[in-house]
Amino acid sequence: MSGQTGRDQGLRARKKQQTRDNISHQATLLFLRRGFDKVTIAEVAAAADVAKMTVTNYFPRKEDLALDLGEVFVEQLARTVREREPGESALGALRRTYLAAAAERDPVVGFSGPEFAKMVADSPALVARLREFHEEREAALARVLADETGAAPADIAPRVAAAQLGGVHRILFEETMRRTLNGQSNDEIAAALTGYIEVAFDALAPALADYAVRSR
Repeated sequence: MSGQTGRDQGLRARKKQQTRDNISHQATLLFLRRGFDKVTIAEVAAAADVAKMTVTNYFPRKEDLALDLGEVFVEQLARTVREREPGESALGALRRTYLAAAAERDPVVGFSGPEFAKMVADSPALVARLREFHEEREAALARVLADETGAAPADIAPRVAAAQLGGVHRILFEETMRRTLNGQSNDEIAAALTGYIEVAFDALAPALADYAVRSR
């Protein structure tokens, strides 16, 4: 009985994910074709062959239909710090992870392609939502740094470190988007970004190289 229940739960979870993916896919096609601000939720629902309420159940905000990796983006830095290696600092883990993301042309760090980048840049609503994601990501990082260092509630150090680290990630993300909009290929952007990552993280090293180092 419990095994059957587990299979049923797994099937329901897969169906939910398929529905979510289909809604997001159909929405993206419409947004790229006509522009984010000109497409309605009702049109997305019709394209995905679901009820309008189903769309809003999965995506309470229209912006999140386009920026459907938002949750991954917001959690990215905090997760990297939580999973850092023994003997590795928060700065070292984030540098290593960003270099790997650039090598993999990861869309979460901005390798979205020119059409998607233009769609975002042309929509004030998406630009504003992306700004919120950066702020939420920094706040999530600050909370993890406070936990990992055992900081007292009044200690400002985790927030200062998160602001520095989050700021570097924002600059690198914006540089990736800028180059994408200027027509550079992902390979060209990755080559330039690798150098920028080293410069950016080296600039933070004097203050953060020994901060939040995981004990061996």
